[in-house]
Amino acid sequence: MKLLFIARHAGYFRNYDSVLRELARRGHHVHLAIEKHDSIGAFEVVDALARDCPGITYAMVPEERVDIWSTVSRFLRLGLDYVRYLDPFYDTAPLRRLRAYNRTPRWLTLLADPPLLRGPRWRRLVGRLLHSIDASVAPPPAVTEYLRLEQPDVVLITPFTELGSLQIDYLRAARLLGIPCGLPIWSWDHLTTKALIRDRPDRVFVWNDTQRREAIEIHGIPADRVVVTGAQCFDHWFARQPSRTRDAFGAALGLPPDRPIVLYVCSAVIEGSAPEHEFVQEWLQWVRSSTNPVVAGAGVLIRPYPTKLAVWQDVDLRAYGPVAVWGGTPFDEQARSDYFDSLFHSAAVVGLNTSAFLEAGIVGRDVLAILDPRYYDSQEGSPHFHYLLKAGGGLLQVAREPQAHLAQLAAAVRRPAAGPHPHRAFVESFIRPAGFDAEATPAMVQALEELATCRVDVPAASAAALRRRVALERIIWLSSRLLPRGATEWSRKVDGIERKRRFKAGKERATNEHRAERLRAQAARRAHGQQTREARIREKQQLREARGREQEQRQRAERQRAARKRRAELKHLIKKKLGLAS
Repeated sequence: MKLLFIARHAGYFRNYDSVLRELARRGHHVHLAIEKHDSIGAFEVVDALARDCPGITYAMVPEERVDIWSTVSRFLRLGLDYVRYLDPFYDTAPLRRLRAYNRTPRWLTLLADPPLLRGPRWRRLVGRLLHSIDASVAPPPAVTEYLRLEQPDVVLITPFTELGSLQIDYLRAARLLGIPCGLPIWSWDHLTTKALIRDRPDRVFVWNDTQRREAIEIHGIPADRVVVTGAQCFDHWFARQPSRTRDAFGAALGLPPDRPIVLYVCSAVIEGSAPEHEFVQEWLQWVRSSTNPVVAGAGVLIRPYPTKLAVWQDVDLRAYGPVAVWGGTPFDEQARSDYFDSLFHSAAVVGLNTSAFLEAGIVGRDVLAILDPRYYDSQEGSPHFHYLLKAGGGLLQVAREPQAHLAQLAAAVRRPAAGPHPHRAFVESFIRPAGFDAEATPAMVQALEELATCRVDVPAASAAALRRRVALERIIWLSSRLLPRGATEWSRKVDGIERKRRFKAGKERATNEHRAERLRAQAARRAHGQQTREARIREKQQLREARGREQEQRQRAERQRAARKRRAELKHLIKKKLGLAS
C-alpha cells in the first residue's frame, strides 16, 4: 500500500510518529507531503522518520496550486467559517468569533450577518449558498495532477480544519480520481474550535466516543465513516521511564533537591487574551505567599509554549525564589525525554488549558487550573475544556480563588506518587477507549489498511466543474483589471498572485535543491562512514587472522620443541637402562 499523507507543515506529523513507523515496518510506502515551512524546526520530525524508516519519504507539495480561484475559494471558506462562529454559543466567548471576523473579507461578514436579516435561518441560507459556489468548481488542476502522478492507494490530510483551509481541494481531487481519503483528527479540540468539515472524507479517525459524537452531530459525518482508534500520539508516554534521577533533574535546573517541584505548563491562549507570562507572575506571588510552607517553598518549573519562548527571555523571575524556565517542542528523542522528566519529577501540574494536561494525567500527576475571566474564551468558553472536567469522572481540578487553588496544590504535593493510577477512568474514557493497556497505534494502522479497500463514489460532472473554474477565474481577473488598481481586496489579491506564485516557486525550488543537496551529503557521509567501518572491520579481521597465524606458528614450534625434548629424554632413558649412558 502506498499512503500519501498531506500536512499543513512538518510539525503535524509528530502526532503520527508511531503510526508512520508501524506502517513502514509492515512494508507500506508512506510519502509525507508538506504544504508550508514552519518556524520551529519541525523538519527534524520528518528527517528522523526518513532516516530511520526506508519506506518513508517526504517532500514539499507543488506550489502551482496557487491560482486566482484558490484565493477566491479561501475567501468563501473563511466566510463559511465565520458563519459558524455567529452561533449564540460564542456570544459569551467572542475571541474565536473575532479571530474569524478579522480573517474574513468585509463584504462576506456583512453578507453573513446583515443588521435586518441576521438569525439562524439567514446563516443557514448563506452557508448553503457559499458552500454550493465553492463545491461547484473543480479543484486546481495542479492538485489533481499531483495526486495522479503520486498514484497513492490512500490519501490522508491533516489538520483539514483550519479556518479557510485549502486542503479540501485534496479531498475533492482524490474523490475525482477514486482514491480513498481519510481525515485523522490531530488534537482533542479540532472538532469543536476549528472549521466545520463540509466535504465528507471516506473515514474520519477520532480518539474517543466524545469526538465520535462531535463528528456526527456537529459536522454531519455519517456514523459508519467515523472510526474510534484512541489517541495514538500518547502511546509512547505510557511505558516511558525518566532519563534522570530526581536529584540530577533538579540540579540541572537549579531547583532544590529536598523540595517538591510544581510544573506550570503554558498554553496557546486565544489571540486577544491577556499575556500569560503576566498571569504566571501573579500565580507565583500566590504560591510564595501561601501559609503552607511546603507550597511556599516549592521549586517551580515553567514550561513555555513553544512559539512564545522569546517572551520569557525578558521576564525576570529572581524575586520569586527557586524558579526555572525550561522546555521546548518535543520533536526529537532528547526533547521528549526532557518533557517526560519534567512531568514525572513534578508533584503537580498547573496551567490554563493545554494538551499537556492530558500527558500529565497519563503520567499520574494531579492537574490543576485557575479559572480566570481574562481567559474565559480559552477555558469555559471552549467546549473541549469541559471534557477535562467530565470525561471519565474528570481529570482537572479547578478553582476561581487563590486560596482554593493553593489548598488544592497543597493536597497535590502531599499525595504520595505510589499507589493506583489516579486518572485511570479518564484515560480509558478519553485517550485509550479500548483499555488502559491497549495501544492506539495498532488500531489506527489497521483502520488505515482497511481504508485502502474502501470504495469511492466518483462524481460525474468534473468536466463542467473545471470549465466553471476557468470561466470564474477569467471573470475575476477581468473585474480586477477594470476596477482601480488596489481598490478592492479582490484586485489586491489578483494583482499579487502571480508575483507570489513565482516567488514561492523559486523559493521552493531553492529549498528543495538545498534539502536534496543536504540529503545527498548526508547519504555520502553515511556511505563514507560505512566504507570506513567496513575497512576497519576488514583490517581488524586481517589483524586477527595474522595474530592467529602467528599464534598457531608459536604453538607448532612449542609442540615441536616439546616433542624433541621428549624424544631426547626417551633416548637418555633407554641408554641409561642399557648402561650406555655416559
